[in-house]
Amino acid sequence: MNITEAIKSRISTRAFLDKPVAEETLREILDIARWAPSGGNLQPWRVHVVMGAGRDRLIETVKKAIAANPLADESELAVYPAKLPPPWRDRRYAVGEAMYDLLGIPREDKPARIAHLMRNYEFFGAPVGLFFSLDRQFDKGQWAHLGMLMQSIALAALDKGLATCMQEAWAARAKTVSAFLGIKENEQLYCGMALGYADPAAKVNALRSSRISTDEFATFISH
Repeated sequence: MNITEAIKSRISTRAFLDKPVAEETLREILDIARWAPSGGNLQPWRVHVVMGAGRDRLIETVKKAIAANPLADESELAVYPAKLPPPWRDRRYAVGEAMYDLLGIPREDKPARIAHLMRNYEFFGAPVGLFFSLDRQFDKGQWAHLGMLMQSIALAALDKGLATCMQEAWAARAKTVSAFLGIKENEQLYCGMALGYADPAAKVNALRSSRISTDEFATFISH
């Protein structure tokens, strides 16, 4: 698989096989991704990996927190602006509806939609979860560097036959997750990532979100 194929074929996988991933493979992926761009070579990122019994304990811990207070929001970062205007709101709505259409869940079936959303907190069945944090003194530049690392991890995983899903949903339980992982007060949790082998039979994995054309986001100044 070349770079172009990897970038175009990477998706947010939301159903995984019950198949373990070797720690050696994970270390190889991170060893590749550590060469991601980093302004000033700060390499500001921290990656926290959960697998096996550790993954299971985290899921159980978060489920208990949700059961105790289902409406709690532990987010420090806004995943989306409070009032998202067009065209961004329209794009978000369209991909969401496309996903639920694949799953056969109508808009009026709120319990089923919430149940699918809660699958985030099980890594959609993936055997590995990764979490990303930064020292609180860092600003937007270093957050951009972290994004480059995350993309590099996703592409390196794809090259090894694995799939991923970036999961900002974990931000809603940032305090619970941070406490479990032992993330110190001077660090801020961003999000999680599910990693494993994609379930080829799962309808939701057929979802391919659209992209706007190059001319819609790029400006060329040649003189």
